Amino acid sequence: MYSVILCGGSGTRLWPLSRKSFPKQFLSLYSDKSLIQETFLRMQKIMPAENIFFITNQANRFNVLDQIKEIYPGLENDHIIIEPDSLNTAPAIALALKYLVEKKGVHNDEPVIILPSDHSVGKIDIFVSLVQTAMKEVSDNIGTIGITPTAPETGYGYIRKGEKIGSFRKALEFKEKPDRKTAERYIATGEYVWNGGIYIFNEKTFAEELQKYAPEIYANYSQGYAKFEQDFKSLPSISIDFAISEKSQKVVVFEGDFGWSDIGSFDALSDIMKEKDITQKNHVLIDSKNIFIHSATDRLVATSDVEDLIIIENDDCILVQKKGKSDNVKKVVDYLKANSYKEVDHKIMGYRPWGKYRVLVDDANHKVKKLIVYPGATLSLQSHNRRSEHWIVVRGIARVINGDQEIDLQENESTYIPATHKHRLSNPGKTDLEIIEVQTGDYFEEDDIVRYDDIYNRIKQ
Repeated sequence: MYSVILCGGSGTRLWPLSRKSFPKQFLSLYSDKSLIQETFLRMQKIMPAENIFFITNQANRFNVLDQIKEIYPGLENDHIIIEPDSLNTAPAIALALKYLVEKKGVHNDEPVIILPSDHSVGKIDIFVSLVQTAMKEVSDNIGTIGITPTAPETGYGYIRKGEKIGSFRKALEFKEKPDRKTAERYIATGEYVWNGGIYIFNEKTFAEELQKYAPEIYANYSQGYAKFEQDFKSLPSISIDFAISEKSQKVVVFEGDFGWSDIGSFDALSDIMKEKDITQKNHVLIDSKNIFIHSATDRLVATSDVEDLIIIENDDCILVQKKGKSDNVKKVVDYLKANSYKEVDHKIMGYRPWGKYRVLVDDANHKVKKLIVYPGATLSLQSHNRRSEHWIVVRGIARVINGDQEIDLQENESTYIPATHKHRLSNPGKTDLEIIEVQTGDYFEEDDIVRYDDIYNRIKQ
């Protein structure tokens, strides 16, 4: 058995915590592990780590690699499949299965579980047992994990259950997100489960159903992997539900109640943290009630004489909204996009294959960053036309190329890099390297980088 974890999304339903450059799956929301790390650890309880694969886009490739290597250093680069374009789940799943069969030698009748990377599971033992059963008994069906509904949620899709056959039921129909009255009716009948977007099938069955119901994708899929990857961008952008599940006669449901949430809103996150009895220390509530506060930076947040609020603080932005209305964050993001606010993306924190940085000061003629470079990592050999840089080592050892010189800097030592000088920063040590970088000039954006050599293949041809 194998698993493919989908982690290419760039949703903003948890803005300002989640941004285009650092979406929800990489956030640590209620524990010391990110959502993608928790997903990987759940899968490890079901199968060997070497049978777990990821599919993502190029922008998030190194986020996946870095976060999984934190908890599983043995992760191989070829376990991360890169989508040439973001085209929803059906093309992504097709690419992943093609990769497993042709590139990794997985037999086409091996069961593969496809699951999102950004969901929460409260009852892990129940989830693990259910998935193990489903993977053993799915046979040549299209299996899906249906979640026993606990409330008439309007933010989830539903699946209507049919005849019971052994450990599963036939899926009669898929329903899109209902209104409140319809959701209440679904719950009252007992015939519906939530659709969590978790699928189990083998490649042989997937290919057969793809040929029947998504011939446009199958026409490319039936070719070799290299050709399929090359023509990937020409595929339709469509979900696995619309492409296959809602049409196939082979869909079966394995139902369970395992404390599931897709954490699709701050109201949902508030509920999870309440269930887990998690509160952040630096919040002061004076004559206030029904308040949910989440500070990504652990800043002091105080309220007085207010109620029914969600307050989210994250580096450069603060969101305040009415509790019970957190889905309306989409309206905020749409407004920011329409008016070209840079805060739609994360401009304070930057995540790179070599490490990460935080912007401390951003003024017209200077910018100050704190860089963290991972052990053994190396930035590109580069230069800038419109800025100079000062590097001060605050922790670790820095190996620096500065023009024609190569030097090692210890803590409290520094170097100055004039504009147009070729330079490079590496961490030869075994612990994180921390650098304060002071940029001076008249332009500080990332497109003022001329790369000459880069081990992460970021040089544009």
